[in-house]
Amino acid sequence: MLSFLFVFLVLNLSFFFCSLTDPVCFWRIKDKNNMEGDKEVDCFFSIYTEHRYMKNDYFSGNLDKQLTPKNIHLIFSLYFAMEEINRNPHILPNISLLVNISCNLMGDQKRSRLYAKRTVNFPNYYCKDQRKYIIVLTGPMWLLSSFLGPLLYMSKTPELYYGHFQPLLNVHEQFPHLCQMSPKDTSLPFAMVSLVAHFRWNWVGVIIPDEVHGHEFLSELREEMQNKIVCIAFVSIITNDAISYTKMADTYYNQIMMSSAKVVIVYGDKDSLVCHFILWNYVEIRRIWVSMSQLDSITFMGDFMLNPFYGTFIFSHKNPEMSGFKQFIQTVHPSNYSNEISLAKLWWIYFECSFSSSNCTKLKDCSTKTLLKWFYRHQFGMAMSDTSYNLYNAVHAVAYSLHEMLLNHVDTWSKNAGKGFAFDSQQMFSILKNMQFVNPAGDLVNMNHKAKQDTEYDIFYIMDHKSKIGLKVKIGKFSGHFPNEQQLYMSDEMIEWATDFRQTPPSICSRSCSPGHRKSPQEGKAVCCFDCNRCLENEISNMTNMDHCVMCPDDQYANTKQTHCLKKVVTFLAYEDPLGMSLAALGLFFSFLTAVVLVVFLKHQGTPIVKANNQVLSYVLLLSLILCFLCSLLYIGQPHTTTCILQQTTFAIVFTVATSSVLAKTITVVLAFKVTVPDAKMRWLLASGAPNIIIPICTMIQVILCGIWLGTSPPFVDADAQTVHGHILIVCNKGSATAFHCVLGYLGSLALASFTMAFLARNLPDTFNEAKYLTFSMLVFCSVWFTFLLVYQSTKGKGMVAVEVFCILASSAGLLLCIFAPKCYIILFKPQINSFHKLRKTYCKDENIHEI
Repeated sequence: MLSFLFVFLVLNLSFFFCSLTDPVCFWRIKDKNNMEGDKEVDCFFSIYTEHRYMKNDYFSGNLDKQLTPKNIHLIFSLYFAMEEINRNPHILPNISLLVNISCNLMGDQKRSRLYAKRTVNFPNYYCKDQRKYIIVLTGPMWLLSSFLGPLLYMSKTPELYYGHFQPLLNVHEQFPHLCQMSPKDTSLPFAMVSLVAHFRWNWVGVIIPDEVHGHEFLSELREEMQNKIVCIAFVSIITNDAISYTKMADTYYNQIMMSSAKVVIVYGDKDSLVCHFILWNYVEIRRIWVSMSQLDSITFMGDFMLNPFYGTFIFSHKNPEMSGFKQFIQTVHPSNYSNEISLAKLWWIYFECSFSSSNCTKLKDCSTKTLLKWFYRHQFGMAMSDTSYNLYNAVHAVAYSLHEMLLNHVDTWSKNAGKGFAFDSQQMFSILKNMQFVNPAGDLVNMNHKAKQDTEYDIFYIMDHKSKIGLKVKIGKFSGHFPNEQQLYMSDEMIEWATDFRQTPPSICSRSCSPGHRKSPQEGKAVCCFDCNRCLENEISNMTNMDHCVMCPDDQYANTKQTHCLKKVVTFLAYEDPLGMSLAALGLFFSFLTAVVLVVFLKHQGTPIVKANNQVLSYVLLLSLILCFLCSLLYIGQPHTTTCILQQTTFAIVFTVATSSVLAKTITVVLAFKVTVPDAKMRWLLASGAPNIIIPICTMIQVILCGIWLGTSPPFVDADAQTVHGHILIVCNKGSATAFHCVLGYLGSLALASFTMAFLARNLPDTFNEAKYLTFSMLVFCSVWFTFLLVYQSTKGKGMVAVEVFCILASSAGLLLCIFAPKCYIILFKPQINSFHKLRKTYCKDENIHEI
């Protein structure tokens, strides 16, 4: 009882939803008691004419228990089309189309032979009571159409096939008088691949019959898949030989079940072994099926042929809504037709009606509601199927061809008025093959299949409620009339309502590569199978499944996830930075301290310690050290072309002055010691101030080197975007590396020469001998710059500039403190030592000791 209430509630809610939405949805009843299922039998409709208006008397034939529900629906489509034509005064005036119906000829070989015997007109003979048919409409089974084709050819009776397109029937040499209503489904592979790509499935299986049209479909499908980057996981080509199929069935089954593909495209006729294979294993094969309307049917077990465990997508030719057909079904009744026992028998057999005792053509206890209930039970309401719509158009094509033929012979018709006009079947058939008309539903029907036709499909989704009902929902459409990007239209609302893909596993070979990664193909596998590798440094990928990462521009860098490029921060050693502020403060402090030392020396310039070792050289050294400390400020702040040039030239020249001053002071110490030896030449060199000439000579050489440097390739402002991640360092490029190293090499040679001279003179006896201080100061100077060469290469960003500034300050401070700190200590705190009286007393004491 609860299950019944649940089904009732689902039905009511679904009908309410379907009534409010477009596209439309249909219920399908799974009838377990109907052993025929959706089985179709062949039905041949032989068309002939009568030159008078026959009201509702254009039916003949035996409609008996051999028919299936689909065939009954098919016959009503034929009746509807013929009634439209016969009631239309503008088509075949005063001429009625009539039909003879023969069904299930393949099931009854005697009837098949009888039909052939009655149909064929033997040459030079024409039986008196034999009816000549204008054309025969065959279908929906193609096998009997191919079997009766040669027989119809002998009678020169054209054949119009209203079933689904069959390539075998399209061979003109074998079937010269056969025409098909359905064009070849050239757009079906593209439509299916578009649907697969819409749901982002790229790993699908394919099942096709081992026939020409199956291989053609596979070839076209592969081509479309390459364009959409969809790969085929497996291809099961089902053989048509029963013996071979029995041997290969397990192989087909394992091929599907072992594959990771969750979506399978099925192509083929429902009477082929493809469907037999699916029916045999339908319980265990749980896949998302993508197929066509031929396979949209109910099996003899009352289930869907394609088990919709995860859902089934069906492509059906777009058929317009036939409002007239609905009205026709609601009003059709045997009582509307005179003297037609066959139609009455149809009601008696299928719709549980009874005959009147007085007249066997009249029925009682039979209403149109019974017919409507029966149709809703077996079909999707009163909508036309693909086959029914083809038959509907086939009847209209015949009528329009006869009408055009009639217009072409209007003179003959007027002369033979009242005697009738004999239609020539072959002439009518030649007109029909090139016929183009608009049917009453408003669709353009083109019988010339050689012309390229854009096919339209309705896309249905079939789901199973696990009860006696199933739901078929129209979720989209495909139209070849629009550009490629707009050909597929899917209703998101209907998809969300009808499907539940959150629980459906994705049909992919490899998981998508997230942004920040790139695809790396797996060797020997399809392009849809790949590994995901991280992008390289400073490369990004901002979309899923990117084949290549993109390098960020020089002024940008990749974020941590490598999904976006960020603007690099422009940086330099600024005064606002704590490091820059500290170095600037040190430079100013030491320059001020050096100035204080210079003032102290000037104030005490008459003392022995200031006069010792050439006080002029001491003043020059102190002034050069002030400039050395101040030149460090050129390295702080945003670089410009002027500051870049001044950085290198000022540093080179003032340090050359400082080192040459130390060299001159060292030479002065050596000469002062030599003066103690009675040598007039040495006295002249010392008295003339010859050591002072070293400073301008050495400085002039450095100025010449700097001039050559600036003249060839001067320093310039450069942006270093590679050294520090996420930053653009504004630095001064040295320009000519050769000139830069020449300047440094010259400066280093002066420093090495000064250290060597001071080291050799460190033990010379003198009261105020500063050779030891000079030696230690130059040792500090060389050590600082040697350490700079080691550290500078491993430093990045602003640290490079900071290290250079620190070395300038450290080396200058080393010279200042090592040379002048002891002297300032004596001047300020030991003034008694810094006097000539004390100097003479100490000298005399040393002389007396020497004499003793």
